[in-house]
Order: sequence, then C-alpha cells, then structure tokens
Amino acid sequence: MRIVEAMVAVAMTAGLSAALACEQIAPRGTGDLGVVVERAAGRLQLVDTSARTALAAIDGLGDLSHASVVFSRDGRFGYVFGRDGGLSKVDLLCRTVAKRVVQAGNSIGGAISQDGKLVAVANYTPGGVKVFDADTLELRADIAAWYGEGRRAKVVGLEDVAGSRFVFSLFEAGEIWMVDLASGVPVVTRFPGVGREPYDALVTPDGRYYLAGLFGEDGLALLDLWHPERGVRRVLPGYGRGEDRLPVYKMPHLEGWALAGRFAYLPAIGRHEVLVVDIDTWQEAARIPVAGQPVFVMARPDGRQVWVNFAPPDNALVQVVDTETRTLVSTLEPGRVVLHLEFTARGEAVWISARDDDRVIVYDTATLLPLATLQADKPSGIFFASRAFRIGL
Repeated sequence: MRIVEAMVAVAMTAGLSAALACEQIAPRGTGDLGVVVERAAGRLQLVDTSARTALAAIDGLGDLSHASVVFSRDGRFGYVFGRDGGLSKVDLLCRTVAKRVVQAGNSIGGAISQDGKLVAVANYTPGGVKVFDADTLELRADIAAWYGEGRRAKVVGLEDVAGSRFVFSLFEAGEIWMVDLASGVPVVTRFPGVGREPYDALVTPDGRYYLAGLFGEDGLALLDLWHPERGVRRVLPGYGRGEDRLPVYKMPHLEGWALAGRFAYLPAIGRHEVLVVDIDTWQEAARIPVAGQPVFVMARPDGRQVWVNFAPPDNALVQVVDTETRTLVSTLEPGRVVLHLEFTARGEAVWISARDDDRVIVYDTATLLPLATLQADKPSGIFFASRAFRIGL
C-alpha cells in the first residue's frame, strides 16, 4: 500500500509541477504554432511561424522515423503518430506530452474526425485501424484489415472525410474501405478491386473525392464521397504504357493537396515528371518534366505555385512550378536530403527540412529567397496548427 501511495504522490507532484510550469508560459494563441519532427531524437521542436523561431523542445515521443501530426479543432493539441505504434497527445501551449499510448507495433499516420472527437491511426502491424477518443485517448474501435484467407493488410492513405467517417486503403488487398462511426459502432463499406498496391491517398479540398495512388500499376483509384454507391473508378490507367519504368528510390506522397484551381498536380511513380490532371474530367492535361522522381508535390495555398522535392539522388533540390504556364521557374538547393515542405496558412512562406544539414530553411514564396534558418536535429516532417481547419490534413 505504501508503494502505491508513493507512486500516487509522485504522479501528483509531477502533475503539479507541469501545471506550474504551464502557468509560467505567457498566454498566446495557437494559430501560428507548428512543430518540426526531429526524427532521430524522438522529439518535436515547437515553432512560431510568424516570428520564424523555435520556442521549445518536446521529448519522449518514441520512434519518429516516419511521423505525422494532426491537430485538435482549437489548435492546442497535436496528435503525433510514431512508427513504433505510439499515439501521443501533445499540448502546444504547455509544451508537454499530455497523454501517450502505444497502440500497435508499426504505424504509418492517422487522421482526426470532422468534429474533432475521434483520432484514427493507420497500422502496418497488425494491419488495421484503431480509433481513439481525442480527449482521453481511450480506444473506441479496432478495425482489423482482413482480406483473403485470414491475412491482414497494411493500412495506408487514412483520411478524414465529412461526418464521423474515415477512408483508407489496404496495400496488399487492393481495396479501399470507408468506416462510419456516427453510431459509435463502426460500419465498414468495402470497395474491392481498386488496383494493385494502393500506397497513399489524398482528399480534395472540398472533401468530395478520395484519390489513391497505385504503386503496383500505372493509374489511380477515385472514390466519389458524395456518391460512394457508384464505386471506385480508375483514373489515368496506363499513363506510362510503352515507357521503361525507372527503379523507385522513395515512395512518393499524395497527401499534400497539390491542387490548383481545377487541376491536380501529382507525382509520377518512377518517372521524372509531375502529372497534371483536370479534376472536372479526371483526364490527363499535361506532364511537366522535373529534375528527378517527385516525392512531395505541394501547391501553395493560392494555387499559383507548386513546389516539388525528390527521391535520391536528387534530394538536395526543390523545384518551383508556375501553374499558369506549367513551367519550372526555379531550382533551389536548400540542403542535403530535403524531406518535407510546409506552407504557412496564407502561403507567404514555405518551410523546408534538410535532414543531413540539421536545419530548416524558410523561403519567401514571392521572391524565392531565404528568410530564416533554424537549427534542428535531423528534421523531417513539418506540421503547422493551421491544418486543424482543413479537411484531409
């Protein structure tokens, strides 16, 4: 009993210390806060996107070698999805880990529901999705990604959509699933036969379409979320037919909203091209030659520019595309091994992580000149709290 009492006393003391420490931090809003993932250290660097400065380090987040972050509706909390299966709720104002659970063996990202009440995690091991209460991180649903004869698929491309729904893809199964949690009990709708090896996905900014890239074949799979009863249709089937496919050195990412006006800008797998797709017809509109194999193809919030980074050996470069002329306007060299780009909410600046130079470089998107450099320990993902107000991010 004394041991238990001692443990309770320690916990109360720690909680009191954390509360006092939080009170000593000056009050502020969260709209211009963000985090930089320091992947090797298992740490987040909290940043101020207006002042372009680092505010604090938040430790104890496990394996962040492929981490992503979503935010609560008020922008106060970030939910960190670690590669070790850890789900961590981080208080951006108090600069602490408010809650952490290890919910799987290998995770690959997650999403928060439209109403901000549920957080879903995509798991490689075991394959499936777990859904948690956003306040307490208590488990609300465990959805195993069964397919074939007793096998479980890796879950990828997990996105939030309107209502208490999430949509995700099953890599080995070649399926898309939509789960509705409005009743508290998960109702799953399966869309089989979407193509070989869906590897990542995006939801269009209006929340209407879920678009999954296919790694095992050319093309993409499209689900109309207004009319899911119509099933999944194939987009750009065979766009590389008759061409020799290059080895793929890093899996490209679709999630990033590379949409400008009615055109989507997408990485071509195994090719030195950005594909331009007319989303009114979902037909190819153009191809833009670029320096290497694209990884992230990201549109500035106003849609006037698209910024592209690359797989090895071209991963020291970032190229800027003018979407009006569909031409390259600049090739930048921010540093060695560029892993991620994140625009500020209104697009006046973009933050770029250069892992092997241990720095984050902030560029002015109008002049394409650097504005600031922040030191960071092996930085990878950059995520701003303004994502809280956008669907699919």
